[in-house]
Amino acid sequence: MLSQDKISRINELSKKSKSVGLTIEEAKEQTSLRKEYLETFRSSMRSTIENVKVLDPQGNDVTPEKVKDIKAKKFLN
Repeated sequence: MLSQDKISRINELSKKSKSVGLTIEEAKEQTSLRKEYLETFRSSMRSTIENVKVLDPQGNDVTPEKVKDIKAKKFLN
């Protein structure tokens, strides 16, 4: 997870870009922080999805095969 300081900085740069604009250095920093945020978010979401077990109303496991395969590969490693 991204630190609260970095999230605050992303928000600060976003507000500044909408009001007065960013310097070249600030724009680069904003791009870098956004990239880091997206990587962290995607990693977290991937982990969540890969650990989900889907059950139908009767209690049968209907987890997609792709997810089951990913779980099996992780278990073997």
